[in-house]
Amino acid sequence: MTDAKTQIEDTVKSNDVVLYMKGTKTMPQCGFSQRVAGVLNYMGVDYADVNVLADDAIRQGIKDYSDWPTIPQLYVKGEFVGGCDIITEMTLSGELDQLFDQHGVAYDKDAADKIREANA
Repeated sequence: MTDAKTQIEDTVKSNDVVLYMKGTKTMPQCGFSQRVAGVLNYMGVDYADVNVLADDAIRQGIKDYSDWPTIPQLYVKGEFVGGCDIITEMTLSGELDQLFDQHGVAYDKDAADKIREANA
């Protein structure tokens, strides 16, 4: 498990935004991963995607690393942010925008506003 933990730490620390997900950002393979990737893609966020279905050690390792039982998992600047429900809530409340602003992560503010308008 140490190899998976090292790989996860390296990925999380070397990318501003990382999404551990089932599938890829262009082809999510579960609805929850699709929702989070869809938000990030629509907002134009540059992020690394890690397909946990491709490696069982990473799939279990990311759950152990974050002490969070589900996937997807979003990391910003090395910090675990949350899963699908948390990211959805943060997007709708504007907290995700604030987090990106605080960490200098580029995103399309108009797209974020459109998501909120569509869900108002």
